[in-house]
Amino acid sequence: MVRSISAEWIKLRHSRIGIIILILPMISLLIGCANYYFNQTVLQNEWYSLWTQVSLFYGEFFLPILIAIICAYFCRLEHINHNWNMVLTAPVSITSIYIAKLWVISILILIVQIFFAALYFSAGKLLGLSAAFPSETLGWLVRGWIASISIATIQLGISLRIRSFAAPIGIGLCAVFIGLGMYIAKLGLFFPYSLLTIGMGVLSQDILNDSELILFLVMNIIFIVVGSFLSINRLKKTDAV
Repeated sequence: MVRSISAEWIKLRHSRIGIIILILPMISLLIGCANYYFNQTVLQNEWYSLWTQVSLFYGEFFLPILIAIICAYFCRLEHINHNWNMVLTAPVSITSIYIAKLWVISILILIVQIFFAALYFSAGKLLGLSAAFPSETLGWLVRGWIASISIATIQLGISLRIRSFAAPIGIGLCAVFIGLGMYIAKLGLFFPYSLLTIGMGVLSQDILNDSELILFLVMNIIFIVVGSFLSINRLKKTDAV
């Protein structure tokens, strides 16, 4: 397992994925801050109002797309030059290969979440917000990270199956709009892309009650476990092309 994780980290050397990881959160935050700045007469709840604007673009669009890009990138090397033949015949279990990819992707998403939190705090100070920093922010970020792992599980499975780099990202974009529809239909807890919207308090900052929080965690565990099982099972039974 350690060797597999180390191999996945090596892929990041001399890659431009780090630039994308930094740029997309910054773009989403700039758009959200601009919306907040020009609508302060309506948005008067300081930190909470700022969160509604920056998290709308980040959690609803940019973060899911970023996850799709990262997952596609971590499968790109195997899809070229018949590298799957070497990977699947290496003295490493298929389960280790998959878990290593998901583990590294999850750590990268966590780094993105921390970076976004720092941007959010800095932007609030620059905009002159004087109220206390909302304690709910940590919960939004942690739940968003958990939901992001569910999305990463789905996107990784798609990227493992489809050789194209762009197609999984396009599928992820379509899933974002489906997730928005599921959320509006009050079915968000049953779709991974909607779970991100709920977890990060993108469209509603209402605190989840105990039953909603338990259901949120259970559904994420189901998506992660089932999605991982299906991907690992397919890798074990499908010949490399």
